Amino acid sequence: MIAKLGTPMGPPSLAATAAQFRNRLPTQFRRALPIYIGAVCLIIFIFNLNIFPTGIQQPHRPAVTAQQPPKVRSEFPRKIWQSWKVNPLKFEERDLNTARSWLSKNPDYRYEVLTDDNDMRYVEWHFGPEGFNRPDIVDFYRNVKAAIVKADLLRYLVMYAEGGLYADIDVEALKPVNKFIPERYNAKDIDMVIGVEIDEPDWSEHPILGPKSRSFCQWTFMCKPQLPVMMKLIEHIMTWLNGVAKEQQVPLAEVKLDFDQIISGTGPSAFTEAIIKDMNMRKEDPKMKIDWDLFHDMSESRVVSRVLVLTVEAFAAGQGHSDSGNHEARAALIRHHYHASNWPSRHPRYAHPAYGEVERCNWNDECVRTWDKDVEAFSKMSKADQQKIIDDKERERKEAEEKRKADEEKKKKEAEKKKKDKEAAEKKKKEQEEADRKAKEGQKEADEKTKDEKESKEKDKQGEGEKKKAEKKSGWLHLS
Repeated sequence: MIAKLGTPMGPPSLAATAAQFRNRLPTQFRRALPIYIGAVCLIIFIFNLNIFPTGIQQPHRPAVTAQQPPKVRSEFPRKIWQSWKVNPLKFEERDLNTARSWLSKNPDYRYEVLTDDNDMRYVEWHFGPEGFNRPDIVDFYRNVKAAIVKADLLRYLVMYAEGGLYADIDVEALKPVNKFIPERYNAKDIDMVIGVEIDEPDWSEHPILGPKSRSFCQWTFMCKPQLPVMMKLIEHIMTWLNGVAKEQQVPLAEVKLDFDQIISGTGPSAFTEAIIKDMNMRKEDPKMKIDWDLFHDMSESRVVSRVLVLTVEAFAAGQGHSDSGNHEARAALIRHHYHASNWPSRHPRYAHPAYGEVERCNWNDECVRTWDKDVEAFSKMSKADQQKIIDDKERERKEAEEKRKADEEKKKKEAEKKKKDKEAAEKKKKEQEEADRKAKEGQKEADEKTKDEKESKEKDKQGEGEKKKAEKKSGWLHLS
C-alpha cells in the first residue's frame, strides 16, 4: 500500500493511463509541449497587464452601451421648418406670402414643410429602427388623431431630430434668422432660442387664467438637434395623454380634450414647464432659483442654462397684453397673423353659461375683474334668477350676433357698391381717355392736313413767282 502511494505517477491505474496517453503523442510534440505552454502563458500575461497595478496609463475606452448620449452641435442648423395640411404648391395666397417672407429674408437657409401626407413617413424614418429606435414614439404618433396634438408633437419631434427654426404657417418673418441672436452672445454658448408669449403673473392664482398666465412662445423657436429637453417633453406628452385615455377608458384616437387640456398638456404651458425644469437641472449655481420671476417684465434678453430667452416683443408683439408693444418695435422679429389658429373650435374654452369666456378679455384687468365679479354674483342667485340672467344674456348675444351680421352685410354691400362705382368710374375714365385720344389723333390729322395744304399753296405760289421771273427775264410780255 505504501509502495503504491509512493509511486511518482500515483496509483497504478493513473500511471497506466498517463503512459497510454504519452505513448499516443509524437515524441517531437512531447518535447515542444513546455515551449507551447510557456508561449500561451506569456500571451495571457501580456493581454492582462491592466490587472496588475503599474505606472503605465492605459488608454481610456468608453463603455459601449445600447444608446450613447447624443452630442449637441455647436451651431444651429440653417434650416426653417413649417407644417401645414397641404404642400407649398397648394398654399393659399396668405400662407404663400408668409412662407415667402422666410425664404426672402433667409436665402441661405433650407426650407421644408411637413404636411398631413408626409408627416408619418418623417416620424417613421427618424424614430424607427434605423433612426433613434423609438417604436413607442412612432406608434404613439400614429395613434393620436387630434390635429392640434399632432401639430404640437411634430414640432418637438422635428426639433429633436434635426433642429433649426420652427414657425407656424401663419407666422411672417420680419427680420432674418441671423438677427435672432444678439451680437453680444455666441451661438456656441446657446442651445435654444425662445421668447416670452404671456407675461401676466398677477393672474397666476386665477382658476382659469392661472395656468396660462406665464408662458414661452412655441409658435416660433430655435433649437439645436437632440436636446434632452425636447425628448423629455415628447415623453411627458406621451405619458400624459396615455393617462387621459386611461381615465376616459378610450383608445388614444378617441380621447376628448378641451382648450385648457391642450394648453397644459402639449401647448405653451407644457413647453414652458419642460424648459424651466430643464434650466433648473442644468444650472451652474445650485443656489440659483429659476422660476418665472426671472423672466417677468424683461427689458432685454438673457441666457439661462444655455437657453436664450428673448423679450415678449421678439416673437409675440402686438398681442394687446403682456406689454408686448407692436411690430414696428426694433425688437420685433416676427408677426403672428393667427389665421391658422382655429383649433379652439374643436377644443372649446370654458364658457360660463351667462358671461361666456374670460379669455375674451385678452388679459384686460378691468374686464377680468368684472367677469369674476359677475360669475361670483351669479353663483349666489337662485336657479330662477340664474336662468333669467342666462336668457337675457342669450338674447343679448343673439341681438349682437344679428347686428354683427347686419353690419357685415351692410359693409359687404357698401364694399360691392364701392367696387361697382369704382369700376364704373374707371370705365368712364377709360372711355373719356379713349375719346380724348381719338380727338387728339383727329386734331393731329387735321393739323397735318392743314399744314400740308399750306405747304402746297406755298409751293404753288413759289412756282408761279419763279415762272413770272423767268418770263420777264426772257423778254416775253404777257398782256392781260
